[in-house]
Amino acid sequence: MQLPGALRLESGGELPDVRIAYETWGTLDATRSNAVLVLHALTGDSHIAGPAGPGHPTAGWWEALVGPGRALDPAEWFVVAPNVVGGCQGSTGPASTAPDGVPWGSRFPLVTARDAVAAETVLADALGVDTWACVIGGSMGGMRALEWAASQPDRVRRLFVLAAPAATSADQIGWASPQLAAIRADPGWNGGDYHDLPDGKGPHAGLGVARRIAHLSYRSGFELTTRFGREAQDGENPWDGGRYAVESYLDHHAEKLVRRFDAGSYVRLTELMNAHDVGRGRGGVPAALRRVTARTFVAGVNSDRLYPLEQQIEMAEGIPGAELKVIEAPYGHDAFLIEDEVVGSHLTSLLHE
Repeated sequence: MQLPGALRLESGGELPDVRIAYETWGTLDATRSNAVLVLHALTGDSHIAGPAGPGHPTAGWWEALVGPGRALDPAEWFVVAPNVVGGCQGSTGPASTAPDGVPWGSRFPLVTARDAVAAETVLADALGVDTWACVIGGSMGGMRALEWAASQPDRVRRLFVLAAPAATSADQIGWASPQLAAIRADPGWNGGDYHDLPDGKGPHAGLGVARRIAHLSYRSGFELTTRFGREAQDGENPWDGGRYAVESYLDHHAEKLVRRFDAGSYVRLTELMNAHDVGRGRGGVPAALRRVTARTFVAGVNSDRLYPLEQQIEMAEGIPGAELKVIEAPYGHDAFLIEDEVVGSHLTSLLHE
């Protein structure tokens, strides 16, 4: 959908001609009380369920949660999944055409989690959703979910935040820094203005390096050691220019992302996460968390080295009446996507209280 006016930004200024791509499952009921908002992580999109196809380069990323008999059964819930502003899967982002007819590129401004919620509020109004029965999100999606509950507590009845902090820490900004540097150091970056270059040129190598760094933070050292050890990749010799198996694994994930995601969006959304601080302008994190009135579950992964469990404990202790749910799994940060039975069970419990 097209926002009816310009999006006013927290950093100052406005972003005109904003479009939000979204998908829905189910039907809004007569009382408009069954709507659930699902918010994606950094390289996710609006396609949480269903096969890959035109406009959807991958199959649904939370497939196990949406469908008949699942936590988000479309026969019961009206599920809404928007693509974040700044992304590259249908919503306005750096690769989109600006009002002057050329791609936004380097001119695309910083959009914060708070700005994303402001845009999603317009979407909710257009869909006739006055109050969300639940807002759920993990990682970057969890940041936006928390912002929804803190900025508009009267519009969020239930909140489920997974593997996300109340404010991004120096350590997490540090993880992001070499990723941004790798993209910007790629000659194909061209200062961020590469989208209209011929032959599909762009910072593909830099984006691949960024993804390798990020993926290391998404998985635990224990899992990588258990899964790969010091084994060589099949048919290769690391002592003679070949790769270890874990290197091949990281190369695979880098290649997949480069084929489907825009480096400019990766930069801007990483900056969105770096800027995340629910306490900004609200008297600090503790004061901001006390603004939340939703019935809240906060889930953390005991092996998460990107957003460690201590951050979810802080959030759960700060939100009145919140419950902490610990996901015990060896997979690290990505466990919030992998342990779908556990997540689905918690979500079902929250929705049917």
